[in-house]
Amino acid sequence: MWSIKRFFRSRGVRVITCPETHNEAAVSLDALHAAASGSPRLASCSRWPERAGCNQACLKQIASSPNGCLLKSIVTQWYAGKSCIECGRPIGAISWTDAPPAVREFDGSSHEWSDYEPQDLPRLFEISDPLCWYCNNVNELAHLRPNLIVRRREPQTPAQPLLPTTATY
Repeated sequence: MWSIKRFFRSRGVRVITCPETHNEAAVSLDALHAAASGSPRLASCSRWPERAGCNQACLKQIASSPNGCLLKSIVTQWYAGKSCIECGRPIGAISWTDAPPAVREFDGSSHEWSDYEPQDLPRLFEISDPLCWYCNNVNELAHLRPNLIVRRREPQTPAQPLLPTTATY
């Protein structure tokens, strides 16, 4: 019996720990097979074709946490409650298409998280800081065209408050 609900639940890239290699792997389920038969099976894995004949023991991880291992869930959880490391703006809700947030690595370079392979994201998030879309664009422009960017420093001493006056201008 076909199940549309099972079909939609089975879609999406997931990041799991491969039971054979104990490394992260990106997998996708065969959503049509899951909808038709009710039993999941892998459609793709980042460890294939080298380990294509595996027993798909990673399906137990997916069954125990179907939404927790979804790539979108991992990204959303990491950015939740965080602010941009450069400007301090809250990252807020993730825009998957218009203005996705980025990461700043320990060497100061910035990249969108989607530039990386899904299986590399858990380690990347451990060593990176969140960066908003705006600051990432400025950093990319500064890298590509450094002569177009002027970075002004905040004044060292606070500005003197204006004195009250009765003069008219």
